[in-house]
Amino acid sequence: MKLNEIKDNEGARKGRIRVGRGIGSGKGKTGGRGMKGQKSRSGVAIKGFEGGQMPLHMRLPKRGFNNPFGKDYAEVNIGAVQKAIDEKKLDAKKTVDHDALKAAGLARGGKDGVRLLGKGEISAKVNFVVAGVSKGAAAAVEKAGGKVDIAVKVAPKADKKSEKKEAAE
Repeated sequence: MKLNEIKDNEGARKGRIRVGRGIGSGKGKTGGRGMKGQKSRSGVAIKGFEGGQMPLHMRLPKRGFNNPFGKDYAEVNIGAVQKAIDEKKLDAKKTVDHDALKAAGLARGGKDGVRLLGKGEISAKVNFVVAGVSKGAAAAVEKAGGKVDIAVKVAPKADKKSEKKEAAE
């Protein structure tokens, strides 16, 4: 076998069908769409429609609740922080905040900051600046000689009265 002799097996690649190009092609006139009706027209999207019967996605029970005011925290365990300090990914002498944890690869996402959780052990003396902390994590950090400060992210609040005054001026 030579490189110039290599080819696909018979039937491995199928050519595309040119629809609506005369009766000789076998897909002329109606182009494989049958006769008349909604599905023969363009712009039809009836996914999930079951002919008037209640569709499956509506028959199934609804569960859960999506809280529009819920906070999105990146959750970080103190054990993972200790491991990062041991691997020299985090500097224990500096204050550890969201940016430092992100740089170390510990905090993913977390629009509203980082929440420190108490899984694992911590022995290094570390000062944290985080958005939230569990009781167990705070106790463990203070026991190791560290400190936890809670930084509150304040979103700029729109004041409609001042906006109207600025618009009038």
